[in-house]
Amino acid sequence: MLIRTLSALVLVPILLGLTYLGGLYIALLVTIISLLALKETLAIGQRMGYKAWYISTGVFSIVWLLLIFQGGTQWLLPLLLAWLLFAMGKIAIYYPNVNLGEAAYNCFSPLYTVALLSHLYLIRGLTEGMAWALFTFIMVWATDTFAYLIGRAMGKHLLAPQVSPKKTIEGSLGGLFFCILTGIIGWKIIGGAPWSAYLVVSIIVGISAQIGDLFESALKRSVSIKDSGNLIPGHGGILDRFDSLIFVIPIMYYWALIVG
Repeated sequence: MLIRTLSALVLVPILLGLTYLGGLYIALLVTIISLLALKETLAIGQRMGYKAWYISTGVFSIVWLLLIFQGGTQWLLPLLLAWLLFAMGKIAIYYPNVNLGEAAYNCFSPLYTVALLSHLYLIRGLTEGMAWALFTFIMVWATDTFAYLIGRAMGKHLLAPQVSPKKTIEGSLGGLFFCILTGIIGWKIIGGAPWSAYLVVSIIVGISAQIGDLFESALKRSVSIKDSGNLIPGHGGILDRFDSLIFVIPIMYYWALIVG
């Protein structure tokens, strides 16, 4: 626990500092965490028995990020379609050496990591982008922290025992409650929309953050590993640290576009 806390004390200021600086700094942050997350996801796939497409997923990821950073978002859908056609084409040409499972997993990996995490750059680029990014971080951290604390103190009924034997329904509800509370506080500070809109997005975020956590746990459970990597002392890998945020950041970006 001490190592985990010390790591957080180092990493959180770096995350907040680079997000605050924006521009090239947030682009660098997004590039590093998304590509490392991609590497960990592909490594999990290899444990499942799928060959990792490091070169093609890397090329797709870099092109995706460059379009995001250069404001070429209108090209993202064509790029996504090209990526899907490429994956299906590999099956068509190289079957049975490339099967549907391998193609699907490699196609999915950069979408799960790079495409979703790149929305952090987009949300920072909004008007009041730092406020929206900070609001997103705090809601996710509130969900994770209080789900853990309340689960330890009051948890009796397991939430998803086949995926995570320690997470409880009580902890999940506690995390959701404090996410909603954080959202209402955000409404008082940020405004721009009715309190009911903040209530709805807080519920969505509180649920999505926990789904992101459980999804990453299911990936690890499928190959019988505890952590996605060993990069961060006390936390594991990048996926272990950002699993909840991965699902939430795109939700908050599009919600901020609507209400902002």
